[in-house]
Amino acid sequence: MGVPLRQQLTVGSYLIKQKIKGVKKYPLVLMLEPLFRCNLACAGCGKIDYQDDILDKRLSYEECMQAVDECGAPMVSIPGGEPLIHKEMPQIVAGIIARKKYVYLCTNALLLKKRIDDYTPSPYLTFSIHLDGMQERHDASVCQEGVFDRAIEAIKLALGKGFRVTINCTLFQGEKADEVAEFLDFAMDLGVEGVTIAPGFSYERAPAQDVFIKGKEVKELFRDIFKIGKTRKWKLNHSSLYLDFLAGNQSYECTPWGNPTRNVFGWQKPCYLLADEGNAASFQELLETTPWDKYGNSNNPKCASCMAHCGYEATAVEDMLRNPLKGFWASLRGPKTDGDMVPEPIVPQVVSTAYASLSSIPVNVEMADQAH
Repeated sequence: MGVPLRQQLTVGSYLIKQKIKGVKKYPLVLMLEPLFRCNLACAGCGKIDYQDDILDKRLSYEECMQAVDECGAPMVSIPGGEPLIHKEMPQIVAGIIARKKYVYLCTNALLLKKRIDDYTPSPYLTFSIHLDGMQERHDASVCQEGVFDRAIEAIKLALGKGFRVTINCTLFQGEKADEVAEFLDFAMDLGVEGVTIAPGFSYERAPAQDVFIKGKEVKELFRDIFKIGKTRKWKLNHSSLYLDFLAGNQSYECTPWGNPTRNVFGWQKPCYLLADEGNAASFQELLETTPWDKYGNSNNPKCASCMAHCGYEATAVEDMLRNPLKGFWASLRGPKTDGDMVPEPIVPQVVSTAYASLSSIPVNVEMADQAH
């Protein structure tokens, strides 16, 4: 795991306190999304198809600090949109660090070279750079040439200035295990702290739907990647049981309250990935009014193919707390890469039938192609 011991101890202490208090639903990472505006238009993104009046909205510094205090999670991830566009972002990051929260500032790195002097290296700050593979693969993923080279330049600059740097990699259709392995080797040679890796979630609003890998295909891909990884020294920013889940060896339901989202609409129900399920005015209201049992890969067709870490990492961590020997063994041996996989989740018939009925309604193809 590519996470410093200091951070592991802080998060571990937080988790133990929740257990002692008997808290059933607690946040692990706050997904703080202060804007949707971005300087890229990736085919698999579900965030940037809003009208300009929404894209122009920003959470203020005060609203961000209120969300951090209200939520209480030990880690804060700042996705987007592109956070470096936000004029108050240096102040927001400084405010989170002052609260001794670990902040992951997620960026495509196009603006990092220009804005890097607005930030100071800190054990609490990590630049999480978006890279979906080597040059050809990444530039195709973000639908713009030259982005990979600029991101690599920014990574080297940030590392040279003493910043913590990780890479956030999303896998899409057509991935080959040996190419992903080559990319992970490359990332380690760069000297980054670690890599976050997960299959892309099929946003309903994404402009391209044929880019997502689903079901057993995802697990087979990760098994092939991890087979290669047995002889490599990759640092992956995940718990050992989440990696085992990706390889099809664990049967988990998501815990969306583990990564609650605060964005320009409020507290998003139920999670960062489903944008049309309503919003709450406060974190407490989110916990109390979200129909949690309505969601999850065995409860809702929208969730059926999701294996994203923002839904399942908290589940895996909870499993490790309940079964430390299981977690230790998974960490020691790595993900199992052969043998039977756990059964695919089955969505209840009543939900599936309703979803099938909806999907049979004729739609305007041109409008559907424009959907995010």
